[in-house]
Amino acid sequence: MNDMSADTMLGYLYGLPEQFASSLEMKFDFVDRYRKNYSNIVVSGLGGSAIGGDILRTMALEQCTVPVIVNRDYTIPHFVNRNTLFIAISYSGNTEETISAYSQAQGQGAEIVCLTSGGKLQEMAVRDGFSVIKVPGDLVPRAATGLLLAPLVMFLEDIGIFFAGRKALQETVTVLQQQRQMLQPESSIPENQAKDIALKLKGAIPIIWGVSGFSEAAALRWKAQINENSKCPAYYNVFPELNHNEIVGFEIPEEILNKLVIVLLRDGNDHPQVKKRMDITCSIIKEKVKDIIEVHSQGESLLARFYSLTYPGDYASTYLAMEYGINPTPVKVIDYLKKQLAL
Repeated sequence: MNDMSADTMLGYLYGLPEQFASSLEMKFDFVDRYRKNYSNIVVSGLGGSAIGGDILRTMALEQCTVPVIVNRDYTIPHFVNRNTLFIAISYSGNTEETISAYSQAQGQGAEIVCLTSGGKLQEMAVRDGFSVIKVPGDLVPRAATGLLLAPLVMFLEDIGIFFAGRKALQETVTVLQQQRQMLQPESSIPENQAKDIALKLKGAIPIIWGVSGFSEAAALRWKAQINENSKCPAYYNVFPELNHNEIVGFEIPEEILNKLVIVLLRDGNDHPQVKKRMDITCSIIKEKVKDIIEVHSQGESLLARFYSLTYPGDYASTYLAMEYGINPTPVKVIDYLKKQLAL
């Protein structure tokens, strides 16, 4: 693993705990406007900008009395209205789907707040009189999840929707700083789980399994990071749903099955029956797939546990790119697609 072109991404990953720490210093002078009784919360974004919404949706299952919906589209649900808190997230501020969704939300009378580093989204929000949470714009979106989540957690805590958000963020900083010591390049196998995972994934097809509710978004994050950083296919699913369909698909063709590596995301708070399902499922497929890797969460709060599951995946996807001799940072296909769409 000596590909120096990975240094940029590795630097981004190293700085994730500090993204949370620096965000904790932010102050919001516009929260009074948003202290209302909402019927629903809609978070609209794509790619790395949407992961924060997925985490918020997961937090809402435990803390929120109204539903949180994540919207990844040009259009928005019909139910969005003046009783909706609409959160538009675009790291660049120029994501065309998010800009379209923002315009519709405004037209349907929603209360809107935008999270961005600038761009057209900020211009539109200022023009329309909505508040903007401004974050630094010197990263790539998938490496800015701390900047795209922490301010939202604090904002929603300040308007009374979530509780103990800052405490959870502080714990997340501590957990990630501890993990980082074992994940960074200076750490070697076996202590460095991310490097070990990268070696096992090389030449294989990664299948990431999480759990509906808590680690579903973490599994999606792993999948997306392998796609964008490693430039290779990866897929994900969740328990218990996968036990009602996907598990049946491990009989043929053998030449593909023996290239599959399952990454199993485990959390101590998983439902007891789900834990049992994981064990039984692994026993069914262990002789048919190349490998099964388990990643266990750390920490107490949902936020700390979530990021302790995704941080090893961020590093593993970068080390996998290095194994393939690929620069993990550029996403040329996405850039090309955007240019073609603009024609």
